[in-house]
Amino acid sequence: MPPLSLLLLALASVPSAQGVAPKPVPPPGVRALPSAEAPSLTADGSLAAPPVPLEEAEETEEVEAESAELEELRALEGAALDPESKPNAEMMQSLRRLGLTNPLRLRMLDALEEPTFREDDTPPALARITDLSTFDVSLVKDRFDIPVDMQPRVAEYIQFFQGPGRKWFRKWMARSTRYLPVMQPILESRGLPRDTVYLAMIESGFSAHAYSWAHAAGPWQFISSTGKQYGLKQDFWVDERRDPIKATHAAAAYLKDLYGELGHWYLAWAGYNTGSYRVRKMVERYGTRDWWLLAEEKGLAKETKHYVPKLIAAALVAKNPAAFGFSEEEFQYESALEYDEVKLTDATDLDVLARSAGVGVADVQELNPELKRWCTPPATAAKPYVLRLPSGTATRFAENFQKLSPADRLTFRVHTVKRGDTLSQIAQQYGTAPEAILQMNRLKSARTLKVRAELVIPVPTGRGGNGAVSGALATKVAQARRSGVVAARPEDEVPAGTPKGPVAAGPVKTEKVNGRTRVTYGVQEGDSLWLIANRFQVSVDDMKKWNNLPRRNRTLSVGTLLMVWPSEPAGTGPAKVEERGGTIVVASAVAGQAPAGPKGKVHTLAEGETLWSVAQRYNVSVEDIMKWNRIKDHRTVPTGKLLSLSAP
Repeated sequence: MPPLSLLLLALASVPSAQGVAPKPVPPPGVRALPSAEAPSLTADGSLAAPPVPLEEAEETEEVEAESAELEELRALEGAALDPESKPNAEMMQSLRRLGLTNPLRLRMLDALEEPTFREDDTPPALARITDLSTFDVSLVKDRFDIPVDMQPRVAEYIQFFQGPGRKWFRKWMARSTRYLPVMQPILESRGLPRDTVYLAMIESGFSAHAYSWAHAAGPWQFISSTGKQYGLKQDFWVDERRDPIKATHAAAAYLKDLYGELGHWYLAWAGYNTGSYRVRKMVERYGTRDWWLLAEEKGLAKETKHYVPKLIAAALVAKNPAAFGFSEEEFQYESALEYDEVKLTDATDLDVLARSAGVGVADVQELNPELKRWCTPPATAAKPYVLRLPSGTATRFAENFQKLSPADRLTFRVHTVKRGDTLSQIAQQYGTAPEAILQMNRLKSARTLKVRAELVIPVPTGRGGNGAVSGALATKVAQARRSGVVAARPEDEVPAGTPKGPVAAGPVKTEKVNGRTRVTYGVQEGDSLWLIANRFQVSVDDMKKWNNLPRRNRTLSVGTLLMVWPSEPAGTGPAKVEERGGTIVVASAVAGQAPAGPKGKVHTLAEGETLWSVAQRYNVSVEDIMKWNRIKDHRTVPTGKLLSLSAP
């Protein structure tokens, strides 16, 4: 390469602004000039231009003019920002006159080694920083579109990421390459700095499944109320806070509102952490919007005071990992998030969708983290559900999905668990399998169901011979078993709403305390303080005082033990009590409910009772009750049936 001085000397012979400059290479589709028509020197030493067609001349003049304007702007900008390393505007004007494709101009740019003039405007690598106390953050401020300051707390967080927090920061960095390409354009389109994306890094490490103690979810850690306020749906089927695309749109809107209210990005970030009201009050109380001053005052939680420096530290290290002591070998970078979208008009099993696309279920779940069930939400042709599939699979999916027979599909119902429900009973009611219910609701097992819990029930649309379930349901059951899902035996299931442990029913114990009779009473279904007080001929106020109950009446929980000091003589007090199989019962009541028959005691099955609860009460097994009463299916025993509680 010729010395820079010779190239500068060559510039002296370049014609002035009134001279003729050679034109760029014609665009694709236009005949290129033969080598014989290449530019040559004229008699006065200036560069002569080859003939150019008129239509090309008009087009290239516009390109030249636009490029010249941009180059001059960059030159002036460069000279203003860094006068020592940038050539002056006059030199750039001379370079411009050479034309966009002139070989001398290109060689001149190579010789200058000036990043400002090149298409690749990636900033040079930052030198290794060994002493944070002397690090001049102004050297990198122009690499960020968010404000970055070097404060002691920022340095502390950088050291944390370098040391104790290193393994987490590695994960964050590895995951960042998956989400930055999709999140940053969204932020920019909403008028936010692209580097705001590092707020998601410190919130969740870019994890779609992150869930905090405050019940915040997703990559941007929205709490439920704020998520709904900014349009993120949360229902039985989906939680859009977990979706990286939808949540980023919501976060951008929220942060833009915070910035508009508080006036500085540092304050907006703090408001994202603690709420705008608290930050605004701090600004009003201390009369300043300087975040670093506010962070020294009382009124903000420690987490909030650390939030801004943590974000700045994360951004500094993430953009310059080598300078802060990280090697490329430490990061297992993930590929950028890419996908196809398909529209579904009905709730559909994820396993069926995955097989139609020729991918694994995990691939579908990873691209659609908002889904809470093993299927997509109900949808219609007017309001379809948009599902993401791995990039390049949409065509294959459309072809295979149309070929599915009814037997290969499942429809879905939602069941709200009632008191007394068991999983096997629910499965029988809908003609499905317990394992399929567990799989669809992402449960490993369910010996006991919670009252009022909602379950998605997969319902088969086709059956094989002899009533055997076939197709999609059989596949779902097999898949559930392979993944470790285990359905409890029907006889081992505990009906929903069954109290845990011993349940006190009625008077539990009568004893003498300092010469007075004290009864320990277990609250029964339908009891109230008034009923219990009347039973023992005492006042409600006394009941509250003896048991330290609040003045206002409250709902009593079945099984709660209450202390009662009856006013009647001891001989006419409550009936004797006894304990059987961990359940406290009144002896006389048991005798009345279960009169002795010719072959032992019997029990009338009351509404809401099950064989399991009866077995617990009388200290016998479900199997024995079924055997003694010739019961084949414990789920079909009618209310009012007399049960024999001893062997024939």
